[in-house]
Amino acid sequence: MLINRREVLARSVAGAAALIAAGGLGSSARAGDEGVPGFTLPKLPYAYDALMPHIDAETMQIHHEKHHAAYVKNLNAALSGSPDLLKREPAELLKHLDDVPAGVRQAVINNGGGHVNHTMFWNMMAPNSGGAPSGEVAAAVDGAFGSFERFQAEFSEAAMKRFGSGWAWLVINSGNKPEIVSTANQESPLQVGQTPLLGIDVWEHAYYLKYQNRRADYVKAWWNVVNWSYVAELYSAAMKS
Repeated sequence: MLINRREVLARSVAGAAALIAAGGLGSSARAGDEGVPGFTLPKLPYAYDALMPHIDAETMQIHHEKHHAAYVKNLNAALSGSPDLLKREPAELLKHLDDVPAGVRQAVINNGGGHVNHTMFWNMMAPNSGGAPSGEVAAAVDGAFGSFERFQAEFSEAAMKRFGSGWAWLVINSGNKPEIVSTANQESPLQVGQTPLLGIDVWEHAYYLKYQNRRADYVKAWWNVVNWSYVAELYSAAMKS
């Protein structure tokens, strides 16, 4: 079963960073079956149990195979009448929502956002990671927030204060500076011209099986799986673009 699989599924961090810089985040998840355009569910870059004990295997499997898969399915359905849009990168749909027919625009925000957000989220976490950033990311965080500890506290606070379902993000804003923002539901920072570097999913399905209503415990544990190497690649790409 996949839940017991130990081999790591290969994924290029640098390649993903280049895609987000070019506005093509999520293209690795886009593929047509027998030439039919559409989006597909990306594989995880690690086994479902790889983030234990911080995030349990059952949550990861349901989150990926059920929730993320549903966003992909619903996005394809919403754009079934616009095959040209099914050929575009998911991130580009969110950046150029005016190109999406008004009748399905909210469905694209909900499901396209869910697809793009989760495609990033899986890569923003990794086994044997966590700790504090180093190099350019550490310098950027210290410059914007004073210290990593202050950034961590403010980011965690944003995750805790998001009422209901949504995300907390570290982004590069329109002024080319790091900023902490929060989005509702599956809205993406890409919609308002921000480049996401790090995000935490605070929908209950991301943590309820293990943590029940203890969101604070989930947020605290999540810092142990943050993939700072991936964040560094995204930051470097964002600065170059």
